[in-house]
Order: sequence, then C-alpha cells, then structure tokens
Amino acid sequence: MRTDLLARLTAHAQQREQAGLRRRLHTVTRADGMWVERDGRRLLSFCSNDYLGLAQHPALVDALKRAAETDGVGSGSAHLICGHRSAHAALEEALAEWTGRERALLFSTGYMANLGVMQALLQRDDLCVQDKLNHACLIDGAQLAGAELKRYPHADVEAASRQLTTRPEPGALLATDGVFSMDGDIAPLRELATLCHRENATLMVDDAHGLGVLGAHGEGSVIDAGLSSCDVPVLMATLGKALGCSGAFVAGSAELIDGLVQLARTYIYTTAMPPALAAATLAAVRLAQSESWRREKLRALIAHFRAGAFQLGLPLMPSPTAIQPLLLGDAAAALAASEALEREGFLVTAIRPPTVPQGKARLRITLSAAHEESDVDRLLDALSRLPMARPV
Repeated sequence: MRTDLLARLTAHAQQREQAGLRRRLHTVTRADGMWVERDGRRLLSFCSNDYLGLAQHPALVDALKRAAETDGVGSGSAHLICGHRSAHAALEEALAEWTGRERALLFSTGYMANLGVMQALLQRDDLCVQDKLNHACLIDGAQLAGAELKRYPHADVEAASRQLTTRPEPGALLATDGVFSMDGDIAPLRELATLCHRENATLMVDDAHGLGVLGAHGEGSVIDAGLSSCDVPVLMATLGKALGCSGAFVAGSAELIDGLVQLARTYIYTTAMPPALAAATLAAVRLAQSESWRREKLRALIAHFRAGAFQLGLPLMPSPTAIQPLLLGDAAAALAASEALEREGFLVTAIRPPTVPQGKARLRITLSAAHEESDVDRLLDALSRLPMARPV
C-alpha cells in the first residue's frame, strides 16, 4: 500500500515526544522591552535576539506609522512587478553604504536570502564547503541547488582547505556564519578569506548575528575582521535581530546584485516586504550606526555575565558575543533548567537536538543593551541555584 504521509508525519512527532524533544509553541501576549507576558506570567527574557534593544524604539514605531499612513501596509506585489517602493530603495542604499558594498538587495527573510543566493550561484557540478555548525538555511541552500556539499568540523580551516583541494576544477563556494547562532563564537574569517583567495573559491558570510553588534559602527563581523568586499564577495545579514525589525539583505558588487535580480527565485517570485517595515528598518540602521553606546553597554554586560558565571563555575561556552550558551549536555537537563528558571521569573529557552548535536543541549542565554546589570545579577543568582548547571 502507498505510504500515508500524514500518518508518517504524526509518527515522527510522536517519536520526538517520546525522546523528550517535542517543540511547543507558546504565545507572548505582551512585550515591554526585555519583559514579556506569557501563559499569564511576566518574565524577564534572556532569549531574544534584540541585541541592541531597538525592537520597540519610538523612532522605529514612528517611522513605521508614518510610512503606513502614506504607503499603506502591504507592498502588493513582487519587487520586479510593482512592489519596489522608495522606502525599499532607500534602505538598500543605506545597507550597502553601511557594509561597504556597491549594492544591496532586500529579501523577505534570511532563509529566503540564503536559498536564493545559493540557487543563483551554484550548479550541480559545483562544490559548496560549509562549517558543520552553519545555520540550517545555508545547508538547505546548497542541497536545493544540487551542488556537492562538504561540511568541515567547526572552525577548522585546515579541514576546509582539504575539502577544497580534493576538487580543484569545479566552481566552489565556501559559506560560513559570521557569528554562530547557537555557540556565539565568531568564524575565523581572515583565515577563511586567505584560503578562498588561494583556492579561487568564493567566500560567503551569513552575518545575521554580527550585523549591528560587531564593528566600530555595527558594520558586522566582516569589517570587524578587517576584511573588504574583495575578501568576502557575498554578504548576507538579517534585519530582525540587532535591528529589531524583519527581513534580510544580500550585499556585494553591482554584478552580484544584478545576477540575483535575474536568477534568485526567492527574490523574483515573492511579495516585497511592506514598505512601512523598510522605513522602520532604515530608522534602525541610523540608530545602530550613531548610538555606539548600545554596543558598549552590550559588551559591558557580556563581560559582567561571563565574569559572574566563571565565579560560579557554570559550564559556559567560550563566546565573546551576546549569545552565551550554558552547556548542559542532556536534553532533559536543559529543559528542566529552563522550566526552573521560568518558575523564578526568567524566560531562557532550552536548545535541544536536532538544533544542536546530540549531547550538546544547552540554555541559550542572550544579552541585550536593553538589559541592566541588575538583571544580569538576578539571572546569575537564579543560575547558581540550578544543580544541573554545574560541570560534571
């Protein structure tokens, strides 16, 4: 008999339930900075990617309202039909200038941007080399493009070199996160750029968690590493993390962007983001550039948290960024720790397989410029009372 697809899907969900890995959706009924209301409780969130605390900034809200009053809500069409508005064009110009690129192109999400770039750049005979801890959309992009995908051990430049040299003939793309979303560490970008120059491979960086946070003016991990657009020809970053909005962009040469306009299916065949959202994002870009105190405060909070965690002997992973993972190993232990923290008034998500490898379950603690030092101290105090947060 033919397989019942819905029955198979249900069976897979039941298997996850039995393994303690079932994902559940919770509704936040109100957000006030880092405070959220969920399931009738007011919780201090340490799991948001709003790194600069811009998501509810009055300037963004005002820009969105004013643009909505003149342009309405939806764009009504794809960019290439009649959906590309002046707000989109202004945002693309600002993003290109900020990241030191000739041009930028907006996408509806980071997932769509990475799929579109890889589908446009790669062919079936090509090679795509990636860090094993890359975000899922980079991995999916290479697979959907039909290229040969090779994944090197995390941050292992020598292994990446071996994978490139085994196939010297085909076109090659090396793709990496700039800041790794679950570990919080930064890719060895300078070494990877040197490798790609030597092997005539194209380097692509997904800077979703670096833009706005790293660099003197928030330009991201590439410029923070002292690299140019010649070193990293393809840059992708999202607008829903440090910028507090939604969407994504790809930045690079005029030739790259024109090629994506012609060939990136996830750009061509989808509705453009609301122009009011583009206007709000432009306001966020201006704030991220000019208000350097947000990055300075965030760095101070990171240092304070890490020093406190070290004193408590907590199993904190080596991350210099706003992403501070507490490695607990067992999925059940991570979930129990998350639930214990919620009882104490904190929202900290347990990250379990398959999002992270087996045996690497963790609490993914994220810090924001919207937090105060007293918030961090309260979290550290709660963490100190968790027996499963002690190293074995």
